[in-house]
Amino acid sequence: MDFKSFFWSKERDDETPFELDGKPSLKVALPLALQHILAMFVGNIAPITILVTVAGGAMGLDLSDKIFLVQMAMFASGIATLIQLYPLGKIGARLPIVMGTSFSFLGVAILVGFEHGIAGVFGAALVGSVVEIALGFTMPYIRKYFTPLITGIVVLGIGFSLLDVGADYVAGGSAAKFAGEYGQWENLLVGLLTLLAMLGFYIFGKGMWKTSAILIGLVIGFIISLLPVFGMVDWSIVGDADWFLIPTPFKFGMEFHFDAIFLFGAIYIITAIETVGDCSGVTLGGMGREATSDEISGSILADAFGSSFAAVFNALPNTSFSQNVGIVSMTKVVSRYVVMFGALFLIIAAFLPKFGALFLTIPTPVLGGVLVLIFGIIAVNGVKMIAQEDLNGRNGLILALAFGIGFGITNVPDLTAAFADGGIMDNGFLEWFFADPLIAAGLTAFFLNLVLPKDMDV
Repeated sequence: MDFKSFFWSKERDDETPFELDGKPSLKVALPLALQHILAMFVGNIAPITILVTVAGGAMGLDLSDKIFLVQMAMFASGIATLIQLYPLGKIGARLPIVMGTSFSFLGVAILVGFEHGIAGVFGAALVGSVVEIALGFTMPYIRKYFTPLITGIVVLGIGFSLLDVGADYVAGGSAAKFAGEYGQWENLLVGLLTLLAMLGFYIFGKGMWKTSAILIGLVIGFIISLLPVFGMVDWSIVGDADWFLIPTPFKFGMEFHFDAIFLFGAIYIITAIETVGDCSGVTLGGMGREATSDEISGSILADAFGSSFAAVFNALPNTSFSQNVGIVSMTKVVSRYVVMFGALFLIIAAFLPKFGALFLTIPTPVLGGVLVLIFGIIAVNGVKMIAQEDLNGRNGLILALAFGIGFGITNVPDLTAAFADGGIMDNGFLEWFFADPLIAAGLTAFFLNLVLPKDMDV
């Protein structure tokens, strides 16, 4: 490969970022890549931050360990994203899919961390990924079971399950709750102004002004948050960060415990289904077509092998990031070349903590302002997929039951608590099944599609 021409060709100004293999000029590619990273950065490092905060003492971790783990989260997600963009054999979808640390594993990671320590977490993450590897290789044979109805329910479920996250960010997020500043007018106003700025450029802008509406909204929201009346930006984060850090594999060692491996293996099934939905969301929202079996298989394999790589380099498992699927759907920018620069941003940030810390200065309400719309777009993509099917009879019944069970039962805490340890209906499977609405809705739809007669009349 001629690396000089790959990065620096002067004949790219007229090339479009709206083509999968398009290579626009750097002045076009870099801002578009940056808005991908700004949208996912906090969500990428949040799981490991929460894990260390909740269980760090039990796992014997200190502040320097937390900083190291955050850097490794960026390193692993950058590498996993590159594999999705530029596959290694069958590993990778060759699609503009951005990978990041999965929230789905946070609950079991905390549980395993208390029981077996951080080495037990990474050991379970490594071995458990075999489950998703198997799903990736068998996907061409079972693709027929993932109909537009099933993947649409998963994508719509992803959007529904994330809608409150955007709203929570606008109100200030978890940090504001701890500080007693949650829902204050300053947070709400900054989030609203960020959203309005993004919408203004997206609706009335032309060319790059329209395509970069998310980045522009974030920049305007950041500038507003700097005003004395708000004063939301904490520059000490940058000052306290080190200048350089080298990724180190197996720093905390690995331990292998069957119970921990089983828990992680079960969650890998869910992230595989979520990846199917995100892969379909990228192709439908960005290119107006269904994902192929090879693309879905490659995306799952990249998810699995990326998670294995993450475990080796002391990071939690990776998965496709739905907010970035929303960005692709909103901007129609599907260039792998563009997203590649986003992956490189993450890898550079892993080696240069001060660079990564700059992203952390963006106030949560500013991020919430853009995520409210992005997560809504994901839900709309799910509706588009479902609308491809005739919803009379059998399909309508599957849709109704999937959401009735998935989002009905999981939204009744007193009922799901009955399935937990010590509950009146203590049942490990039911506790896991109803732990997340996406798990319950997606699996309900999948199994109903398998067992209900194709010709049933409802």
